[in-house]
Amino acid sequence: MKMKVCKAVFPAAGLGTRFLPATKAQPKEMLPLVDKPIIQYGVEEALAAGCNQIIIITGRGKQSIEDHFDVSYELEKMLEERGKSDLLKTVRQISDMIYVAYVRQKEALGLGHAVLTARELVGNEPFAVLLADDVIDAPIPCLKQMVSVFEETQCSVIAAQVVDGEAISAYGVLDLKPADGRFDGRLFEVKSMVEKPARKDAPSNLAIIGRYILTPTIFQMLSETQTGSGGEIQLTDGMKLLLKKEKMYAYVFEGKRHDTGDKLGFLKATVELALKRDDLGGPLRQYLKTLDLN
Repeated sequence: MKMKVCKAVFPAAGLGTRFLPATKAQPKEMLPLVDKPIIQYGVEEALAAGCNQIIIITGRGKQSIEDHFDVSYELEKMLEERGKSDLLKTVRQISDMIYVAYVRQKEALGLGHAVLTARELVGNEPFAVLLADDVIDAPIPCLKQMVSVFEETQCSVIAAQVVDGEAISAYGVLDLKPADGRFDGRLFEVKSMVEKPARKDAPSNLAIIGRYILTPTIFQMLSETQTGSGGEIQLTDGMKLLLKKEKMYAYVFEGKRHDTGDKLGFLKATVELALKRDDLGGPLRQYLKTLDLN
């Protein structure tokens, strides 16, 4: 029987220092892009890909994430009494859309460690990992594209994007070979990966983006992964070990990625997503035309 991906893991225990002071008292994942928190875009993407079981890795000060996906009786009662049915429907969709479980990462010991903390809840089945900072706008949700690849290959799949120039040194970079032209030439077999190489040392211009589908073997590999600087366990190191046991593919997804973990990327995402809205796009476009950008 072919394996299916039904669970999605969201590491959300980071401190969000790049957005201080805004993140001093609220999680980075709850910063709003237009009118939805960053993490909700990823959760909706996971749901659209068939993942109805969401596991969020939290830490100290992340209570508002749990509150957001929970039922808000007082708010719903108030909206109902005031006849605000549209807003009531919007609020209820958030709590009704998925089953959510939470795991506490007591120390920030790397992305690999965060994924490893989900081991008991994931069990012996494949699962997705989504980094909420990467908001991907695509006609077919990025994770849904990747699920199609997984269903055919039954192997781990990493989302990849072309990154040119010096910017490549900020990413994990893939060493790979074409995979028989499948999926319109967007699929590659991974040979190895290098974390944040200098441009001259990068094995390709394809970088790892924050979407993964992993087989449960990754947990064994992460438990055997040696810690690096700061005592952290890196997911990239665990995937290198996984490559020694199983095939792994990279998929160059169709869509536009917004890096909302960066201030400028966050601002660009807010503007571009708002411009695509029926209720905001027209007025915002007219406003932008009035700006003196000289």
